Amino acid sequence: MQLHKLKDFLGQYTEWLNSQAAEKRLYYWESQAIWQQHWDSDTTDFAQMYDQSLQNSTTRRLWNREAYDPKRMLLAFIAMDHYFIHSMFTDLFNEEKDAHARADRFVFYCDQLLQEYQQQYPAKKDNSHYHDDGYGIISLYLSFQYPARYAPYDADRQRALLQKLGAANVPLAGDFPRHVKLMRTLQNFIQKEPALLAAHQQRLRPEHYQEESLLLAFDFGCFVAEEL
Repeated sequence: MQLHKLKDFLGQYTEWLNSQAAEKRLYYWESQAIWQQHWDSDTTDFAQMYDQSLQNSTTRRLWNREAYDPKRMLLAFIAMDHYFIHSMFTDLFNEEKDAHARADRFVFYCDQLLQEYQQQYPAKKDNSHYHDDGYGIISLYLSFQYPARYAPYDADRQRALLQKLGAANVPLAGDFPRHVKLMRTLQNFIQKEPALLAAHQQRLRPEHYQEESLLLAFDFGCFVAEEL
């Protein structure tokens, strides 16, 4: 990563934050706040809690769009065995274990549950649990649960961002562990930009998550990768 390019992009991002266009991804902050308000692993109704944790007043596209419906399938799995789903999330959110390994285990468990689901409901046409999407929905779970530690992930966006930052050894495929490190590194640089932080805070509304969140590094990455 070339420092002079990063500094230039941070300046452009600060200017962009003062425009109306900077509101386009604020729905992430709303959903993060909703998750923080509702997630409770000790609940007696895990399905209702999970459903309430993934909500948004503007859009549901993070978990429901054409040919993509991970929330619906997780709710179906919870109906089959909510105790096992509880243990899956407990493992996913265990910060004493490697994040990449946790994410892979979550996908593996979903694979097993999908087989069981298909056996129980052979008339249904569901052939995917949608959690094998390159860590997309799993990174969302992690970023909502630990706002200051994780950010949403997309392999194509990661490659575009690294290329524009002048990084060496840009991965040909996805690299989730590198994404985790990159977002934390970018956040450290962002925290040293008072004008940027002030502009970001100004765009937030009461329904948005207000504390430190790597969604800011994610949003910066989207700006660089997709809008410049």
